[in-house]
Amino acid sequence: MLVIGPNGAGKTNLLEALHLGSQGFSSRTRAEQQAVRFGERAARVRLSGDEDGAGFETQVDLGGDEGKRVLLNGAPVQSAEELRLRLAALVFSPDRLAVVKGGPLVRRTYFDRMLGRVFPARAGLPAEYGRTLAQRNAALRRSAAGASTPDAVRPWTERLAELGTELDRERAALVSLLATEFALRAEMLGLEAAIAYENRGLRAEELEERLTRDLERGTTGTGPHLRDVSMSAGGRDLRRYGSQGEQRAAVLALVLAEATVLGERRGSPPLLLLDDVFSELDERRRAGLLDAIPAGAQALVTATEADVLPAAAPAPDLLVRVSPGAAERA
Repeated sequence: MLVIGPNGAGKTNLLEALHLGSQGFSSRTRAEQQAVRFGERAARVRLSGDEDGAGFETQVDLGGDEGKRVLLNGAPVQSAEELRLRLAALVFSPDRLAVVKGGPLVRRTYFDRMLGRVFPARAGLPAEYGRTLAQRNAALRRSAAGASTPDAVRPWTERLAELGTELDRERAALVSLLATEFALRAEMLGLEAAIAYENRGLRAEELEERLTRDLERGTTGTGPHLRDVSMSAGGRDLRRYGSQGEQRAAVLALVLAEATVLGERRGSPPLLLLDDVFSELDERRRAGLLDAIPAGAQALVTATEADVLPAAAPAPDLLVRVSPGAAERA
């Protein structure tokens, strides 16, 4: 599906609505009241579709007297996570370049969210590790202030080591699962790229050895909360030495690699929401991008004009023209 229209016409709003309706949260902002039209108190997104032969309907309400409400087939769900377990959607937008251009925290957060999509049973692991880390840091600060003894830190040390080892192992498994598809999709986009993550684990002895330093600083100085996912092209760190085009291709390759892996694990590919995806790609790389979309995937692509597609590409199954306040079949 190709969605065209001038800048500012609402193409990204349409994409955001599809993400909100399928995932239960905005792809653009955590302050979801910002997704409500100016001058209005509330917004509603309704989607209907088919997945593996079974129909579904979703409804997401924002604002109003009841606040946020998410319905799946007419029944309320307890959290957006429940909706995401049923429906899968991945988004690319220009701000996703932060996955490459940003610091390690951005990549850790991105891959930990991906961990929950690819391994649903492990979705809560990053948050559990984060809570235990916060408890250990609080115990360190209490001990340093004389409100308790270093012995009070030890139970949190043992639990943190256990969870940190699990989290490192799961992250490494995720990156290993993605690595081949990522390299293949990047190659289709004209980039020789790789991702890697070192599974170091976290031993309680390691934490005990640096206890004095941790007490002085009031924070835990080693563990998965300080690790990074390496993203490189031709042996060069993409964050430091990648061009804008290379960084863009790497993020696209990452989204398409995850889409492929999710399709294999779930039995059906996710919905792909690709915003302004052809920008800064030449004709050959645009063709490579279309080839890199997993077979059978439903993809919504936004652009300013229909001629953005490569000359040899087949016509889109659906062409939609967006103007302020309206979206019509072109």
